[in-house]
Amino acid sequence: MLDLNALEKDKKSGLPPVHTWHPEFCGDMDLVVKANGDWIHDGDKIKRPKMVTLFSHILWYENGEYFLVTPVEKVRIQVEDAPFLVTKWRYIDTDKGQAIEFTTLTDDVVVLGEDCELWLAGEEHAERPYISMRYGMKAMLHRNVFYQLVEELVAVSTPQGNGMGLMSAEQAYLLIPDE
Repeated sequence: MLDLNALEKDKKSGLPPVHTWHPEFCGDMDLVVKANGDWIHDGDKIKRPKMVTLFSHILWYENGEYFLVTPVEKVRIQVEDAPFLVTKWRYIDTDKGQAIEFTTLTDDVVVLGEDCELWLAGEEHAERPYISMRYGMKAMLHRNVFYQLVEELVAVSTPQGNGMGLMSAEQAYLLIPDE
């Protein structure tokens, strides 16, 4: 089992310095992050949000696999789609003007155009919206969040083309290209 006693929070970000830890691989853990944001351990949903948040803070992505990492242990877990789920958004004022701030189910907060990028992925007519997260991971936008953002679309011009998209921190994100 994972020893959580060794965790010490990074004072600036509130996140432990996972990127500085290099423990040996200890094996697999029966933990799955479902596409809907649920964390399932030994077949049961983890019902304590603080426990899920703690696990999300020690999540590491390496060579296409996900691990929970402490200074002394590294265990592999499974992730169905994205390990994070964006459940809230809002406009904020930044040094670069108005920006979109996203909050995940595990209380991570990132700003589009400053801390993260936005893209659509998947099959044509079934694309899903994602943002980039720490350590090369990604978060999927909850359907309600995406529908709310669709109401905010404006005309944009990007290196990928022109069409409808979002503006955040002086950056344009093309979501619906012109035909």
